[in-house]
Amino acid sequence: MNADQREAVRSNAKYLREVRPVDPDEIYEYVDGQPHPAAVAQVLRESAVDLGLVERDDGTFEPVEEGPLSVTFHGVEAFPVEYGRVLEDRLVAEYGPGWPDGESGDRLRERIRSFKDDYYNQRAVEYDAQTALTYALYHLPDYYAVTQYVLADLVREGLVPKRLRVLDVGAGVGGPAAGLHDLVPEDALVDYHAVEPSDAVDVLEALLGETGRNFHHTVHRETAETFDPTAVASEFDDDATGDRNAGFDLILFSNVLSELDDPESVVRRYADALTEEGTIVGLAPADRNTAIGLREVERAVADRGPLTIYGPDVRLWPDESPADDCWSFEVKPDIEVPVFQRRLDDGDPGESGLDGAQRRDGEFENADVQYAYTYLRRDGRRRVDFTPDDSRVAKLADSESLVTERVNCYLAKLSRDLSDDGHPLFRVGDGSQQVDHFAVLTDESMLNSDLLTAEYGDVLSVENALVLWNDDEDAVNLVVDGETVVDRVPV
Repeated sequence: MNADQREAVRSNAKYLREVRPVDPDEIYEYVDGQPHPAAVAQVLRESAVDLGLVERDDGTFEPVEEGPLSVTFHGVEAFPVEYGRVLEDRLVAEYGPGWPDGESGDRLRERIRSFKDDYYNQRAVEYDAQTALTYALYHLPDYYAVTQYVLADLVREGLVPKRLRVLDVGAGVGGPAAGLHDLVPEDALVDYHAVEPSDAVDVLEALLGETGRNFHHTVHRETAETFDPTAVASEFDDDATGDRNAGFDLILFSNVLSELDDPESVVRRYADALTEEGTIVGLAPADRNTAIGLREVERAVADRGPLTIYGPDVRLWPDESPADDCWSFEVKPDIEVPVFQRRLDDGDPGESGLDGAQRRDGEFENADVQYAYTYLRRDGRRRVDFTPDDSRVAKLADSESLVTERVNCYLAKLSRDLSDDGHPLFRVGDGSQQVDHFAVLTDESMLNSDLLTAEYGDVLSVENALVLWNDDEDAVNLVVDGETVVDRVPV
């Protein structure tokens, strides 16, 4: 189809979408030369993002609904089998059907041990083809689950539009892409852009090949530092309204910030490509180094602008900044161990003894869903958007001077129960704390049960908590006992 015919298809679609579903079997009659309806349908697919069209099951196209996305989400129980097959197909192509056994299995297991050790010791990891496959073996399922949990929270709060432009920075082997795809309904319109320079792209593109007709994707083989997000955003045309779109609705940094030399400057630069009502999502593994590193980037960006923290590590007090280390992360139920991980874990060793390390049962199974995250926005909006009255409640910044006193305060719950079969213990913060703070539940009652039942990131109103100093942790304990009242603050 030539350029004039393509433009004729687009022009007819712009007119017809205001009247009825756009049908390729109808439009072809209005185009000079009457190209085949299948060719017309292909032009409509290629132009769907700019035209704001979603393709229906019957092959016609209609305008995507305006407004926020709505999904039904009850958690993630397992990694989808179809994605597992894609990964195993690549493993078979590289190593043969017996990939978990013998020398190939030994090499894969040793590579997993190697990159885990590199991460633990904060060494850079080079993603060649073999590392990309082993990384997918070990991390693809949990990254898939994490992405769904984090984005579902944003969807529930009405912060993700049904017509969605996404930039996935350091997209890796495709866990975030697959998680996003499976979270959004088929009648949403997604324009997904991935930034990934390494050989992980081969796995990523294989997974993207499994996505639906209204999930449009582009892969940019560049580093986060060299990629220009504003240049891509400036090309966004909105033919549905005639207006220029401001940028991406969602920019995702998934487990990549710890690998950048200057993550703060990268995040600040990418903020220029965000819509005014968009969100930057930062994700990191729950281990101490990367989780604390995420908080350091979050706080540096919030201190200097232009972004503010939406959650979960809220700042309730203007002009206050936290200084605790805040090793804070969320924990969700484990997913089922995928078949490909069980196969690798059970694989027969080769004759060379390459897999000589004492193999532990379950060493190559990774079903944990634990992660640190942050939401950053340009519009100043916060998950709980109010400022406490300092004449009525205490700032956690002042708690060291209030030891042995009872106080009222507001705080965010920033951990699961950290106790070891003792009194329930939770990390907390209000954005002003200068040392670690923990809420300790010593006497549960109906009046303070919200401390137990609140979700990670929920903000709580606390009345009459006892402030004590914890010498063992160099931290402040807020003792919640029978005289303390705890209530959730509505979002």
